[in-house]
Amino acid sequence: MPPVRRPGSDPETEHPEFAGQYRLEAPLGSGGMGVVHLARSASGRQLAVKVVHAEYAQDPEFRARFRQEVAAARRVSGAFTAPVIDADPDDPRPWMATQYIPAPTLAEEVKRNGPLGAAEVVRLAAGLAEALRDIHRAGVVHRDLKPSNVLLAADGPKVIDFGISRPADSELRTETGQLIGTPPFMAPEQFQRPRTVGPAADVFALGSVLVHAATGRGPFESESPYLVAYQVVHDEADLAGVPAELLPLVQRCLAKDPRERPTPDALMTVLRAMADPLPSSPRATVPLVPAQRAPDPVSLPGRGAAAVPVPAPGEGAVPAADGADASSSGAEGIDTHVKEAAPGARPVRRRMARRWLTAGLVAAVLAAAGTVVALRKGAEPRPDARAAAAQREAGDGAATAAWRPWRATLGGGRAAGTGTARPAFCSYGGGALYCAGRGVGAARLDPSDGRVVWSRPAAARGAADGVPTAPALSGGLLRVVSPDGARLEALDPRTHRVRWNRDVSGYGGRVYPAGDTVLLVAADGTVRAVDGATNRERWGHRLSGHVRPSFFAYGDGRTAYAVTTSPDGGRTLVTAVDAVRGTTRWRHAFSGQLTPAGTGPRGALLLTETDRQTRTTAVVRYEPGRSGVRRVALTAPVSAASAVVRGGTVYLLCADGGLVAAATGRGERGWRLETSVANASPLVATDGRLYFSAADGRLLAVDARKGTLIGQTEPRAGRAGRSYLELVPAPVAADGKVFAAAPDGTVFGVDERHPARW
Repeated sequence: MPPVRRPGSDPETEHPEFAGQYRLEAPLGSGGMGVVHLARSASGRQLAVKVVHAEYAQDPEFRARFRQEVAAARRVSGAFTAPVIDADPDDPRPWMATQYIPAPTLAEEVKRNGPLGAAEVVRLAAGLAEALRDIHRAGVVHRDLKPSNVLLAADGPKVIDFGISRPADSELRTETGQLIGTPPFMAPEQFQRPRTVGPAADVFALGSVLVHAATGRGPFESESPYLVAYQVVHDEADLAGVPAELLPLVQRCLAKDPRERPTPDALMTVLRAMADPLPSSPRATVPLVPAQRAPDPVSLPGRGAAAVPVPAPGEGAVPAADGADASSSGAEGIDTHVKEAAPGARPVRRRMARRWLTAGLVAAVLAAAGTVVALRKGAEPRPDARAAAAQREAGDGAATAAWRPWRATLGGGRAAGTGTARPAFCSYGGGALYCAGRGVGAARLDPSDGRVVWSRPAAARGAADGVPTAPALSGGLLRVVSPDGARLEALDPRTHRVRWNRDVSGYGGRVYPAGDTVLLVAADGTVRAVDGATNRERWGHRLSGHVRPSFFAYGDGRTAYAVTTSPDGGRTLVTAVDAVRGTTRWRHAFSGQLTPAGTGPRGALLLTETDRQTRTTAVVRYEPGRSGVRRVALTAPVSAASAVVRGGTVYLLCADGGLVAAATGRGERGWRLETSVANASPLVATDGRLYFSAADGRLLAVDARKGTLIGQTEPRAGRAGRSYLELVPAPVAADGKVFAAAPDGTVFGVDERHPARW
């Protein structure tokens, strides 16, 4: 007989007897989101089972966060975390069962026995760097790495607690009311730009954890979380007591600018060189990092040798610079150098010499690491445009036989006076890629290698602060809207010569493309249709029942959907208009507040329905003249950031990182995937694939049928801007390739067929 479940928040319900089929034996600890219990499976395996607090179990937002935690923990290898054994995020009391690891946390160890020795901290750092590399490769940003989330297991440190929020015991709140992270171990960007936090935030937290391990306290401390936040953002870290050989490494991890922090791969290279020579502490009782997990040594700078660049995440070994001895290992290089410098010196002197040499090595290798370009695994740097052209002219078939991923930078992609790169907005048409960005009105790129064929600057008016719009082919010409929305131009796509232009400042931004037609909506509701090839007006009149309607078009080149919602949100009028002739094809008044998302089979229009809190509650399918309206309610309201249609399914990318497939047709399956991307671009759908970009520059691919993440690129984050920080450009999928723009100002292309290799 299944256990009786009692809803509520009294002590009996807070400590239930079962979680699913697992009997809970004893509580292990409690956090802001739930209680962790010791449990045992039917086979006798010990488990750690986390059960969400009863008071939060009915909150859809907290349930979504827990769902995200389960998904994140499952994606990460069990080598560095507690593997997920079972979970049920949809249970009345959501729970997750992981392997029980009988080991103290770093916080407990330091509290009981005091700070770790230098050798122990080095091994701890190496294990955590390897863990972060594994976590980041899985597309996860932990965002709450701290001593109590690090288990000192016998086979190396384990990182636990993915995605937990702290609503009950926290004074600092984010925009949505929850704290993401723990103030003393949070990066500056988590306080300044919480929605754009990337992997570098975990590296900052790693630096803080190492300070705690070495000194027993954090680099930023105060009884007030607000003062801690101020210190993290503005003050220098207190590193008193950190061993000298670790200072350069910790300082780089705690850099205020995320771009200046080393990657986990770079840290692993440095720490491998440091680990062997350092003497072990007599107090060490827990082996923090097994020898077999250490990365291969690399050549190190010595007398007359150049520093070797450190591989970026996912790369193989980087060839040594000219003059460097590529055959010597890191440990051997240090020992040989010390012996030659001080033959016969006593161990104490050797350790002193080694300490200062190691400190210099850390600074040199980490500095070199900052100059290495991150490429996908197995990729080689793309030859420059001149070299590629020379190869083509020489008829080098081997160089041009296979398409290769590339990246390019548009001229003028940085904001004047700030050094801040801004993303470009792109479209595809006629075998070419067209982009616009900061200071660039339009540019044509060769999709085969990223070469900029031509580029023209943006108009001075409004170019500094406006949001660019992707140029698009219309009527054989390239349609370009100025960043301030005041001017519409048509360019020759081959020569970028202006064929015609029109002042559209009087339309207040109500300019809508529909195939080869441009629809302009005046303040009085009059709609004017302009031929994209000739600039001639095709028709102009008001649409019955509409007041300054919004228009949506979905690729057939002829149909545009005019939409007007009543002031109270209780009624939405949709009219299907022939964009070329101006005639009405059909019209329908829907109940509720609806927004078109796309078209499906048999001419169906699919829409999303929102409530008064602008949350998406359902998807609606309307087939004119056929089966009427079909409404499919979502299991829980979501804050949808974008929606796209493929077949009879509406895909919703949510503000909390959830990706939802809402099926409206027979034989289609709905699903939900937690992506951990809280600030994303609009979704793009192709046959069987979904693509979107993250604010840190990653391009992600999802299997549209299974709802699984199948690939992603490395982050390409730039410094946050002010004008359109929240607007991430949508990727472009065409001709078997996917093109995307990153915040660092680059545009890049990858092979659509092999997302796992990105």
